[in-house]
Amino acid sequence: MKSFLMIRSFRISSGQLPIVNCLLPIACCLLLITSCSVNKAKVDNSLKKYFDDNKVDGCFTLLNNVDGKITVYNMALDTQRFTPASTFKIVNSLIGLQTGVITNDTMMIKWDGKVRIFPGGDTAKDWNKDMGMTEAFKVSCVPYYQEVARRIGRDTMQAWIDSVGYGNKNISGPIDSFWLNNTLKISPDEQLGLMKRLYFELLPFRKSTHEMVKEVMLQEDNTAYKLSYKTGWGFDEQKNNIGWQVGWIEENRHVYFFVTFVKAGPGNVDMRTIRKNITTGILKQLGFFEGKK
Repeated sequence: MKSFLMIRSFRISSGQLPIVNCLLPIACCLLLITSCSVNKAKVDNSLKKYFDDNKVDGCFTLLNNVDGKITVYNMALDTQRFTPASTFKIVNSLIGLQTGVITNDTMMIKWDGKVRIFPGGDTAKDWNKDMGMTEAFKVSCVPYYQEVARRIGRDTMQAWIDSVGYGNKNISGPIDSFWLNNTLKISPDEQLGLMKRLYFELLPFRKSTHEMVKEVMLQEDNTAYKLSYKTGWGFDEQKNNIGWQVGWIEENRHVYFFVTFVKAGPGNVDMRTIRKNITTGILKQLGFFEGKK
């Protein structure tokens, strides 16, 4: 298929879109996204060393949007679903902004006075204060987004999750923790499709909503490249550490979408360092960060 939307068949359902006037263009775009062949994926086992060096399992996927070529390490994990952890803040932000629960990227939510502790025992100092959406997204503040989810409510949240076609679409249980407790799950493959739809503003949200979330995802911006991503850290049912880094990198007006997924055993793991080291190492090996792609 020759199209700028060339991509492999991500497991994404278009669902019933709440915004009637965008049904036709979005439906057409989703048809293009979901109908291309999985055979475009090139397996690159040389990337295994980055996971081995950090003593973890995982997978990595990169989509070159120019030619639709996919590079993947560990296809088996790429299509399995796991807790999204804090990568769900992307969609939580989109829904919050679209529904008006989040009025703008500076909307403050007051700290409830409870001191949170990170895995490993460190105090979550960056969370223990009043903050707005942009800061909450950057420091991945769980309490902020739990309050956003409570204000959105179950029925509205479910309707938007169904419309986006997010993973297994299961938000049963407490409304403020379904993305943390292995109720809602998504695969690296599906995360990649979500990143592409967000970047090209093909999700069922206003243009301004897409733009605001893309803006808070931007982490590095210089003359050589722009790097945008969201991280996540959670645990599966066996208490294994689950880590994510999902987003895109832009060089010379070309965009490449990527997903790093990390799975480590139970216990204390420096997931923040590991997922960054793996992602940075792989992107460097693939020729990024020099403005030559």
